[in-house]
Amino acid sequence: MRALSRLISRSFATLLCAAGAGACHDKPKPTPTPGAAASASALPGKLTPELARQVLAKVGEREITLGEYAETLERMDPFERLRYQSADRRKLLLNEIIQVELLAEEAKRRGLDKEPETQERVRQMLKDELLRDVRSNAPSPSEISDADVHGYFDAHHDDFKEPERRRVAHVAVATEAQAKAALQRALGASAVEWGKLVSEVSLDKLGNAAGPNPSELAGDLGIVGPPGHPRGANPRVPEALRAAVFEIDQVGGVLGHVVMDGGRFHIVRMTGRTEARDRSFQDAERTIRVALVQQKIREREAQLELELRQRYPVTVDDEALAHMKVPNADDGSAAPPASAR
Repeated sequence: MRALSRLISRSFATLLCAAGAGACHDKPKPTPTPGAAASASALPGKLTPELARQVLAKVGEREITLGEYAETLERMDPFERLRYQSADRRKLLLNEIIQVELLAEEAKRRGLDKEPETQERVRQMLKDELLRDVRSNAPSPSEISDADVHGYFDAHHDDFKEPERRRVAHVAVATEAQAKAALQRALGASAVEWGKLVSEVSLDKLGNAAGPNPSELAGDLGIVGPPGHPRGANPRVPEALRAAVFEIDQVGGVLGHVVMDGGRFHIVRMTGRTEARDRSFQDAERTIRVALVQQKIREREAQLELELRQRYPVTVDDEALAHMKVPNADDGSAAPPASAR
């Protein structure tokens, strides 16, 4: 069915033709070519113009040519294409193409091509095709010049410096007295003793999962970087606990004082550490090349939009937009624009 789903876009092209949007062109009349069936067994591949125009099937007035069939195969990834080596499988693919054409013709007969939702989906399809065309002309990572790659690395060197990261676990209790008692048990505790402490007294037992060594995950909050580092935050770890774990000297150690945050008292433990790393140019080169390709694509898309805004002037009625209200979840109502009142 993946081949069929890939063919569904053809139905939109058919609907677009019916709407008079100019997306289709008349095809030349086919020229019969001897041996067409034998040559078809070699698909996909290069076809002569005459063979490409050979009519393979007709659905109403719609002609499906051998060239269109070959293009369908060429659009598949190589592994999927292997499924269509036999004559029976190629016949099945043709039947799937015919099914799409039948559905498209019936949709036209029912006027579904005129539905606003259909027109919007066509517009979205055309947008995607245009952007795909723009991106297809972008250079590959290997085509980016060495000078550009080195220049990017020099200008963004800090981005390739990985900070030290630490894994933090905690015991959270409601009162200072409870926290002081828990701290005495936590100092010097083994992983098993820490796990037992979390299980018995902590208000937050996240990470205390079942497994061969559940104590290692007891009270786990995740990994953080140094306080203030832009890539070191973790939404599960309050800043006070993030700073606290970097006061601990060694893995398995517990901070010697209680940390208060969010109305709770916390005992903080460091359960893991990854040393800081400065990535070399060789380590970062592939990442940089991909980033530069993406940057070029964004620049081309931005330039295309600028050109299109000049070619097709855009005006916006801000007053009408201001009157548009998002429907409430409970009543589904929306205020119409001022121009519609």
